[in-house]
Amino acid sequence: MASEAETRPLLSTPRDPDNDSIPTLSNDGMSPADDEVQGSAFSKNLGTAEAFAIVISIVIGSGIFTSPGSIDTNVPSPGAALVVWLIGGVLAWTGASTMAELGTAIPGEGGVQPYLRYIFGDVFGFLAAWTWIVAVMPATLAILSIVFVESIYSAAGITDQADRIEHKLLSILILVVISVANSISTKTSTRLNGFFVVTKFATIAAVVVAGIVVVVIQATHPDREDVGGRDWFTKPWFGSRPTVNPDGSKTDWGYLSSWELLGHYSTALYGALWAYSGWDKAIYISAELSAPAKQLPLAINSAIPTIVFCFITANAAYYILLPWNVVSTTDSVAVTAITRLLGQGFGIVAAAFICLVVAGSLLGNSFVAGRMAVAAANQDWFPRLFARLGQPGLQKRVDVAAETEGEPAGADHCPKEEVTSDAPVNAIILSAILSALYILLGSFRALLTFNGLGEYSFFFLTVLGAIVLRVREPGLRRPYKPFVLVPAVFAVVSGFVVVRGAIFAPVLAAVLIVLWAIGGALYWGRKELVRRRAG
Repeated sequence: MASEAETRPLLSTPRDPDNDSIPTLSNDGMSPADDEVQGSAFSKNLGTAEAFAIVISIVIGSGIFTSPGSIDTNVPSPGAALVVWLIGGVLAWTGASTMAELGTAIPGEGGVQPYLRYIFGDVFGFLAAWTWIVAVMPATLAILSIVFVESIYSAAGITDQADRIEHKLLSILILVVISVANSISTKTSTRLNGFFVVTKFATIAAVVVAGIVVVVIQATHPDREDVGGRDWFTKPWFGSRPTVNPDGSKTDWGYLSSWELLGHYSTALYGALWAYSGWDKAIYISAELSAPAKQLPLAINSAIPTIVFCFITANAAYYILLPWNVVSTTDSVAVTAITRLLGQGFGIVAAAFICLVVAGSLLGNSFVAGRMAVAAANQDWFPRLFARLGQPGLQKRVDVAAETEGEPAGADHCPKEEVTSDAPVNAIILSAILSALYILLGSFRALLTFNGLGEYSFFFLTVLGAIVLRVREPGLRRPYKPFVLVPAVFAVVSGFVVVRGAIFAPVLAAVLIVLWAIGGALYWGRKELVRRRAG
């Protein structure tokens, strides 16, 4: 008979409350084949297509329709902007590939939590879970909810209303609707994700096709100036030009120092990374994949290149459809482009489609937001009620199979409770409440910076840990193993993003540090309480 150490899932809590050692995957230090040991609270009913759809649904969101202006403002030419979009995509791919390596080598649920716990120890796993549950994911959902409502206001020609209580309450309403949709079941969520993926591709395809039409018209009729922009046809794509800022001022790139240029390029890259944010979300559902060692890398390596291609072609279309001095001054570049080309009515239609795109990102992020809480609750880091699936409340889920084990076949059973949904309802409710608080208390730009600092701090630690693990445990079975330069590049860039963000937003960085201190106090306080009870 197998010992407890051989059968205990990676994320289950050891019986010894004082045991704070790094968990092991098996007695020989090797990863189990594919997914035999996952320690998951969820059924393995997802495949590559669902993982692909979830990544697409999360990443293709508001960024591709709102970030182009902020990126163009901080680069000297449209060609440089497209290069920044390419670099951002490659960096997202390096991070996602490294996460796929860890996800196939270290089974578990809850995103980066099991990896940090395995590599650096229990407290790092807890702090990752704590940060994602109370900061990163709620801030993400709050940002997307705000953008959704802002898109509606923009279509109606109303701006500068984000701070009004009506705007915030509408944002909370959208958040509640999406949370309810995700609380029905995993199958319902994935089906809705499929619909939103189609909507996202259709919206981007419409922008790209419009750009192609303008190219054909202006190439065949060079004298026409009433269709699209003319700059793409008459100016060099990589030629430096003064950039018009949103406040009406201009940036003359020939007079900037190297340090100032670095600051502008880093700001542009930060905007691109925000647009690509969500590339890590496939690992949150790795424990729900039927064969993660094969499906996770396949989903990531097909979804990320697809997204990069969509983003670059869409941005090229923006520069074709609009005068270049307009791109840098608008935060709704897609709506502006379609309105300029086809009129106000089509602009409203474009805004409606963008709302659907943002709704898809909301759905996908809400889908994975509860997974970290479930994993943390299974680890006894959070109250056990957040690990409950199916119905809200404090009742314990009845394990019918366990109760009837050993009874003769065909015996009548009357379970006390029938779970009709496999959605983590309590965890979704927690995420919705925290997100609503962020909407009420925060602003779009502050939440964006706060989210980036929290995410990339642990992305840096996780990818650095992947490099450490290659040195410490070269014999660990890795079904997927990218070249070592891949995690090294991402570690350098993510470290730069964190340092830069902390320098430019010291107050938000201080808030995050306080949050970590509170989390550490809770962790050690709980550990001491368990030790005393055991004694």
